[in-house]
Amino acid sequence: MSLLLPRASLSLALLLNLLPNQLHAEEPAPPDSGQDTEQSGSLPAVDRKQTTALSTVTVKGASSTRSSDALTAPASVLDGVALDEARAGTLGQTVANVPGVQASAFGQGAGRPVIRGIDGPRVAVLADGMGTGDVSSVSQDHGVSIEPFLADRIEILKGPATLLYGSGAIGGAVNVSDGRIPEQIPDSGLDGRVQTGYDSVSSGNTQAFRLDAGSGQLAFHADGLARNDHDYAIRGAMLANSHVQTRTGALGTSWIDTWGYAGISVSRYLDNYGNPAEPGDPANADPAVQLRMQQTRVDARGALDAPLPGIDRLEWNLARIDYRHTEFEGTVAGTVFSNRSSEARLVANTRPWADWRGAFGLQVQHRDFAALGEEAFVSPTVTDASGLFATARRDIGELTADVGARIDRVTSDPSEQARRRFQPTSLSAALTWRIDLAWHLTLNLDRAQRAPGEEELFAHGPHQASMSWEIGDSALRVETANQAEIGLHFHGALLDAKASLYTNRYADFIHLADTGDFNDGLPVRRWTQRDASFRGGEVEATWHLASNQSGHYDLRLWGDRVRATFTEGGGNVPRIPSARVGSELRWHDDDWRASLGVTRYFSHDDTAFDETPTAGFTMLSAHLAWAFFNTDRQSWELFADGNNLGNRIARLSTSLIKDSVPLPGRNLNIGVRAMF
Repeated sequence: MSLLLPRASLSLALLLNLLPNQLHAEEPAPPDSGQDTEQSGSLPAVDRKQTTALSTVTVKGASSTRSSDALTAPASVLDGVALDEARAGTLGQTVANVPGVQASAFGQGAGRPVIRGIDGPRVAVLADGMGTGDVSSVSQDHGVSIEPFLADRIEILKGPATLLYGSGAIGGAVNVSDGRIPEQIPDSGLDGRVQTGYDSVSSGNTQAFRLDAGSGQLAFHADGLARNDHDYAIRGAMLANSHVQTRTGALGTSWIDTWGYAGISVSRYLDNYGNPAEPGDPANADPAVQLRMQQTRVDARGALDAPLPGIDRLEWNLARIDYRHTEFEGTVAGTVFSNRSSEARLVANTRPWADWRGAFGLQVQHRDFAALGEEAFVSPTVTDASGLFATARRDIGELTADVGARIDRVTSDPSEQARRRFQPTSLSAALTWRIDLAWHLTLNLDRAQRAPGEEELFAHGPHQASMSWEIGDSALRVETANQAEIGLHFHGALLDAKASLYTNRYADFIHLADTGDFNDGLPVRRWTQRDASFRGGEVEATWHLASNQSGHYDLRLWGDRVRATFTEGGGNVPRIPSARVGSELRWHDDDWRASLGVTRYFSHDDTAFDETPTAGFTMLSAHLAWAFFNTDRQSWELFADGNNLGNRIARLSTSLIKDSVPLPGRNLNIGVRAMF
């Protein structure tokens, strides 16, 4: 540990201060409590003493900020201790242990969330409600330009979130809040967090910092991170070309007054990682493939309280993103992806009217995408999108009704083909029945539509990441999802539990289908449409076993499964997640916390054409932390997080490269974090 402390003094690490105005935890939840939305307890900057009280956490992903327990739509939240223990090098791996959520792993450098079997352009990845501006939805080898170690909080919206974020969220959304634009002045005038850690599986290290300061009406924010992970170990070997190096940071400031706030932030993201599916062969002068990503982002955000009659709060967001991603073969630049995007969002939260409370808003986006080079497989395309949406809620005795609607206009204008225009329309209705103080029942009905993406419409050429020759179809139609979900929730003194069942029927589901032909040695795959059906369920229960002088004990059990088939012509949808069951035993007292978890991934044999089955495996994890030197102004914590402690060869059925690139082997992450 002594080796870590000098490095921490040279490169500061992250402070995760929760923002009470934006993502407020009315009561800190215990780190081992299973809440209605999988949230764990918040971790205050100084006081680490835990409570067993059930907390209420507001979810900013809703059009108007709501208590998580009041949401009818399925949502999960990672923050505090749960987020600290879940943090990984990619966003996908960070959220992969939430029921209903897995990852599309592509080594250490890239991994996107997969929600209920849906991934890619159907799952929106957001930074404080705005798009990331990267090209991670185009291919699994493209990383997400969000750093999980700098997140305050991560919200996962399961099922269609198109009402809030447009057609790119037809399968769900993952919203990462980072606090880079302050919404409050720190009570002490200065808050901060420093963290450093060492990963045994890659002989890697990560250091990060965060500072929040302010006086009067002016608040400031700064953060930064440096990660250096070498090739990672699998059982008996090192996985060549699996290294990753990340540098990122941001500066932000806000003016905060009685009327609301207004702020701006500037951030920079640099990533350099290897493609482990293409490690090269030096003996045959075959170079390894490296990927380098760089992004500059400017965000502005603010809110006005009671600006107009009938409007309770008016919130606005602006983002301008300049992104570039280059794939190198050795030192020679190959394909270059560039994306310049602008986005604006305006949401008005209304005051009660005839017992209804709601929100309405406008969202506009402009995206200038290009892929250049010998292996560029998508034509340069300019995409413009605009959307109008509205939601409303009403309480009727023990029932709560939610309704919403959104209409979008999307225009895709490629450089070499005819322009396409789409008008996706989405509708939603939900009902919650509060049976009594402990039980409530939810029913969700959604009709959501998605416009096809650039690669689905205009691809034509070799795509090395998927080892295929891809051909798009410029005549693709709007994709439509019709989802129904029923959920049952129970909150008691000794038990918190929830279960849900859902079905999602897709009309004109867009997918990449094998043709059986080959071009230049690569299998030819064509983007096409067929109707498909997704059916699944999730269950989670936490027993509060004991709370006495020796500490607090909790046992959490959970599981999830999804089955996806084509209803037109039969067959399985490719790369669907394996079914899982998991258990976790947790303990904590005032200064210590520990947990031991086991997750079983079952074998996946429901494969599509030319897709290999995936063997089952069991993952063993453990966490231990000791809080020390606590005062009114600072707190220190030593931690050790163990993953895949059984050193299993683990392959995810969601990964394009699972047969050649398994997950990392046994890993022990040790480090120290300080809060002041």
